[in-house]
Amino acid sequence: MELSPKEIERYDRQISISSFGIEAQLKLKRAAVLVAGVGGLGSAAAIYLAAAGVGRLRLVDHGEVELSNLNRQVLYSVEDVGKPKVSAAAKRLRALNPEIEVEAIGERITESNIHGLLKGVDVVVDGQDNFKTRFIINRACVEESKPFVYGAVYGFEGRLMTIIPGKTPCLRCLIPRDPEEPSKVPTIGSLPGLVGSLEALEAIKLITGVGKPFTNKLLIIDGAETAFYIIDVKRDPKCPVCGGK
Repeated sequence: MELSPKEIERYDRQISISSFGIEAQLKLKRAAVLVAGVGGLGSAAAIYLAAAGVGRLRLVDHGEVELSNLNRQVLYSVEDVGKPKVSAAAKRLRALNPEIEVEAIGERITESNIHGLLKGVDVVVDGQDNFKTRFIINRACVEESKPFVYGAVYGFEGRLMTIIPGKTPCLRCLIPRDPEEPSKVPTIGSLPGLVGSLEALEAIKLITGVGKPFTNKLLIIDGAETAFYIIDVKRDPKCPVCGGK
């Protein structure tokens, strides 16, 4: 597999990074990423993964575009309201980068389908708005040894952590008890854009081996104060998900 002249031109700015180059770009072209939810987080992550040249994106979301989504879900426009998110998202991403493959799956992620959704992907990016589904993804990623980039927002707060099964803490190490789930997640629109962009950056680093993934740490973003905090996170040897691995 080689890069075409058009691809070399398209990705020129990142290929020009001395530590990146053609080889890293080829790794992106060969890779597949599951974007687990294409709301606020997933919109930003998917746009930058598509723009970077990840060869195959698998988008999974069961929802339809609503008017209240448009303050943060930048894949969509007013004309998309009422349409399935994955089909509208796939259309936009294909228009952005015709060189990649975009697979749209209009399903809710469950314990029964998650292993099938993980088949053939290299990295999973969190685009969820609830922890019940995140924990399902986290467990399956540990079982399948798939890296999982966790991202979340609430109000003016954002969070990010990259999980590499067998090497780093998993999401259950960080959050051992099920948190209370709000009926809807309030957020300022630009915050999931910031966190989703960081999730895409983490996925690119994991795929290419360029740079250092954000592991064994939790990034907390205080958008109200424009402050960033890093908390060390350790593996829990008694974690019911990853403790024995």
